[in-house]
Amino acid sequence: MFNRIKEDIAMVFEQDPAARSSIEVFLTYSGLHAIWWHLIAHRLFKRKRYFSARAISQFSRFMTGIEIHPGAQIGRRLFIDHGMGIVIGETCTIGDNVTIYQGVTLGGTGKESGKRHPDIGDNVLIAAGAKVLGNIQIGNNVNIGANSVVLKNVPDYSTVVGIPGHIVKHQGKRVGKSFDHTQLPDPLYEKLRELERHIDKVKNGEITDDYVI
Repeated sequence: MFNRIKEDIAMVFEQDPAARSSIEVFLTYSGLHAIWWHLIAHRLFKRKRYFSARAISQFSRFMTGIEIHPGAQIGRRLFIDHGMGIVIGETCTIGDNVTIYQGVTLGGTGKESGKRHPDIGDNVLIAAGAKVLGNIQIGNNVNIGANSVVLKNVPDYSTVVGIPGHIVKHQGKRVGKSFDHTQLPDPLYEKLRELERHIDKVKNGEITDDYVI
């Protein structure tokens, strides 16, 4: 546990330029507190001490504003930034080196039983307000844009935006964690712009064929 704490604090310094000292990170970063409480709750949950596990989970939720079901499986170096309102469901699994921002839900659709929450791969970034719902697979090196609603599997090295989520490919290149949330592509806007350009060409007599959306 001590080594995990040291590793998590070091990870914060890599991810957050606002971090100033180890003692500040240790005492004031609620995302870390939620993860550390979850490690205890998860151990109890695996030992079928369900009430104790849920009690710790609820205490952590009250203290941090982050709800992680004790059954969820979390990898190493999970960075929860401004984590208020995050919800992680019971059968969710999260890989290593994942970043999650405030208001994210890794939940179910309400129509499933058993395995009903998503599996998140390694090196994934999930931006503020995004919802990833159902028993789906999110691949490695994936970025999910702010307020996106993801209901289907996402392959490796992809960016997802929109409601419902649309996959935006980047020519096979890795989408790093440093991508700018304000520069996310908008598939609907791009389609409308394409239609607008087509209408201009029709008006100018450049083309006459019908446009297929």
